[in-house]
Amino acid sequence: MGEIALVRVYDPQPSIGQVFLVERLWPRGVRRDSRLTDAWLKDAAPSTELRRWFEHDPEKWAEFRDRYFGELDSRPDAWRPLIQTEPVTLLFSSRDRVHNSAVALRDYVMARTA
Repeated sequence: MGEIALVRVYDPQPSIGQVFLVERLWPRGVRRDSRLTDAWLKDAAPSTELRRWFEHDPEKWAEFRDRYFGELDSRPDAWRPLIQTEPVTLLFSSRDRVHNSAVALRDYVMARTA
């Protein structure tokens, strides 16, 4: 697998390759008809229950990753588009750039395609 870039949806940063929004919910304040993304992979995002449990609490990060990886294991079709093209950019909306589902998804995909 090649490069997977992470870009916060609210930051005016250039993206590389295919651009995927990997959030369960559409980002607030972003028009749905914007040319923001090539595809919205909401099924690759954590379940609503897991997202609400996590609440972006860094102390829950390790357990969140374990639970999320279990969800991804059971839904390979949800994340498979990420490995069919490279490079890719994952768009996320979290303020926390270290403890968010896009970081976990990137790590998961990179580990599965190494």
